[in-house]
Amino acid sequence: MGYKKRPTSAFQPELYGFLIELSVNNNRDWFAENKGFYESAAKQPMLDFIEAFAPKLESISPHFRADARSLFRIYRDVRFGKDKRPYKTHLAAHFRHVLGRDVHAPGFYLHIEPGQVIAGGGIWRPDSDALVRIRKRIAKHPDEWYGIVRSPAFKRDFVLQGDSLKRPPRGFDPEHECIEDLKRKDFIAVVEMDDNDVLQPDFVDRYAAVCRRMAEFNHFLCKALGVPF
Repeated sequence: MGYKKRPTSAFQPELYGFLIELSVNNNRDWFAENKGFYESAAKQPMLDFIEAFAPKLESISPHFRADARSLFRIYRDVRFGKDKRPYKTHLAAHFRHVLGRDVHAPGFYLHIEPGQVIAGGGIWRPDSDALVRIRKRIAKHPDEWYGIVRSPAFKRDFVLQGDSLKRPPRGFDPEHECIEDLKRKDFIAVVEMDDNDVLQPDFVDRYAAVCRRMAEFNHFLCKALGVPF
């Protein structure tokens, strides 16, 4: 299928067509035959989106990056899991902090899949040192934390997700008012968007607006980790 770049939105309906077909034909032979379809309908449009998003992200914070490295590979790591399907059936990008070495650092996230478009931010699976730092800041500044995650605007838009401990973490007061958040192993805020949002000419602006509303949340995490926002 041909690909014609739009002036303000990189995505066209062919993106969903590709992802749906890939979900049905998730094998190396089909992908090899349709790699051009992937390039024109998914990879290049996302790279165009990233390029358009970069100056908007810089206006939110100059310490997060949006470039070709933000795009997640379509290839799945099948070495350790039972699921041996070789390809992801979604398109995703992670706009992480410039000081982060991998996904275990504060960032903004975009996930595009038929029926599941997610904009998110925060930090997934921080290492033990980072996790303790975040928990300590929440414990020391509960009013600041709750002022963000319990504000009407935040609660209207976002849901906190991720895994949590069953018991309070060692070294923290089990009676602390934020104990349920102190149990968290991930600090992720997400909002679901509509499939049709992705195809709109102003989608990059819509996504940037979500990231702006999430900026205070990521700022808190950056302060906890001692990195600039």
